[in-house]
Amino acid sequence: MDELHRRLKEAARAHRPDRERMLARVERGMAAPETRPAGAPAHRPASWPRVTTAAAAAAGVLAAGAFVLVTALDGGTDPAGTVAATSGPASRAPDSPPTGARDGYLRSDGVVDPNSNAYWAQSNITLGTDRPLTSLTLELRVAQTGGVRNTGSWRSLPEEDFTVSIRPEAGALVYRWTLKDGVTVPAGEHVFAAQYNHAEGARDAGDDRYTAIAAGSGGAAEVRGDFTGTR
Repeated sequence: MDELHRRLKEAARAHRPDRERMLARVERGMAAPETRPAGAPAHRPASWPRVTTAAAAAAGVLAAGAFVLVTALDGGTDPAGTVAATSGPASRAPDSPPTGARDGYLRSDGVVDPNSNAYWAQSNITLGTDRPLTSLTLELRVAQTGGVRNTGSWRSLPEEDFTVSIRPEAGALVYRWTLKDGVTVPAGEHVFAAQYNHAEGARDAGDDRYTAIAAGSGGAAEVRGDFTGTR
């Protein structure tokens, strides 16, 4: 197999299209009489520039074929090291790394809701779990940047499944959701949201933090994260 590979490479590199012979063949073909139905209009012979163009195009195709063969045998690169062109869909660029955090079966992401404004904001935490959870405590600390006051909270899971507390602590407004005993959080993605007023203007959420501690059939898991953006 290696010997065949070597010979193919040598043959491809040694190939040199005979341009003069090709031009002569094109000229003979253009000069040959045409057979056409009676009464059909005669076609004008191709002009010399068109003959030359056709021959050059054919030579280009042969040269390109030899190039592709060589680059394929060389592993897809030309002598300069550039990647040889291939047909088919363009390859996808690597996906951007996900934001948030992950610990085993538990993952999270925090974001300031885009509907927040100069007086009010909502912080969204998305928790994803690959397994049912039998225990979950999620705490969000909204930094007291001025005028931060609670206006409510919600979750995509049933309200009656959680105990919720909201109170100021050490320079932050703290929201805490605790899963009640005997209740299970199903596998999937679940959203927890905190709503609050704040001083007029853009609010920097750079010091906001959240922590989620969970347990299930996969053991204990904990994720921590922050929020990006100013609202």
